[in-house]
Amino acid sequence: MTRLSQTDADARHVKRDDYVSCTVAFIDCKKPGSHLKENYSIIGPGVTSSDEQVVNLPEPHGFNIGAAAMPNGITNNLHVHFTAEVFIVQKGEWTFRWGPNGENEFVGREGDILSVPTWIFRGFTNTGPDDGWLFTALGGDNTGGVIFHPEIIREAADYGLYISNDNTLIDASKGDEVPGEEGRIAPMPDEEVAQLREVTMEEMRRRVVTEGDRDFRPAFVDAELPGCGAEIAPVIGFGLTQNRDHAAPITNPHGFSVEWLGLGAGMRVSPFTLDDKMVLIVRSGQIRMTFNDAADVSVVLSERDTYSVPAGVVRSIAAEGDAAAEALMVVSGDHRKRPVFAEEVISAARSAGQALDAGGYVAKAALLPDYKRAG
Repeated sequence: MTRLSQTDADARHVKRDDYVSCTVAFIDCKKPGSHLKENYSIIGPGVTSSDEQVVNLPEPHGFNIGAAAMPNGITNNLHVHFTAEVFIVQKGEWTFRWGPNGENEFVGREGDILSVPTWIFRGFTNTGPDDGWLFTALGGDNTGGVIFHPEIIREAADYGLYISNDNTLIDASKGDEVPGEEGRIAPMPDEEVAQLREVTMEEMRRRVVTEGDRDFRPAFVDAELPGCGAEIAPVIGFGLTQNRDHAAPITNPHGFSVEWLGLGAGMRVSPFTLDDKMVLIVRSGQIRMTFNDAADVSVVLSERDTYSVPAGVVRSIAAEGDAAAEALMVVSGDHRKRPVFAEEVISAARSAGQALDAGGYVAKAALLPDYKRAG
């Protein structure tokens, strides 16, 4: 079992003020209408093309967490991803577009989550009234970078910008050596663009979980214990929920799961361990994370903070103060996650009438047989 010191725990807390923006992360950074983009790499490098990008926590997690901040009217231009790309709207209103020329659109608002299929062109614009903020989750430790739309690559050359074959931004105006055509990414041929898959509005809508779509239900075996009763709303894949009635709306493999965690004022999740790395991103309120069997180490997370919990450590999660709290939980792997609660929690839950069945889901304790046959 992993134990965290206070120093260890603090090092895994990436506060909002710790995020460092990069305005030259991509080949469209000099294009008018795209020049005010801010790119953040919080966990893992993401898809940045810039050596100037600061990565807060480079430790591999099996996925990347990043963010984008842009003023009203600023656009991130069409590009292709090779691994999962998930947008979490933290603030503002965003118009997401996809297709060979971005002809399809969906407007996302605060609390909405959109998962875009791989190998299609996508982009987005802040169409809200003020500065907006998006968190992103990307599949894999190595995302492979991105391919920008042919028009963007050709236009970037007018500004002296190119992308090398190893996904590094080259700026001729700064004296960077421009490799020959064989050493840089060329515009995708028109015939290849035409062969990319088509994603209809109906299909994309099935890959969106709006704030209003969320299905919050009590999630854990400790739900009937005093001060407990945390709720989960699944979004992508198999997550932590122990509620058999839960079903994630987005089911294709991403390399990670995504769930909303809701904590009422003064509410907590009892101590448990997990075999997988887990990241929390706080949407609202404050959350106290407490670690180890002795509960002798803790950190308090505020809005927009990101926290990485290593596999195997005992942790509890609680709303701090007198307000409710909400956070996004991202956990590595496409498999079903299995939180293991402390024995005293399981015993207390059984006394309160709740237990886990053989499938690991919450059930009435009185209905479960004492079945010990195996093999």
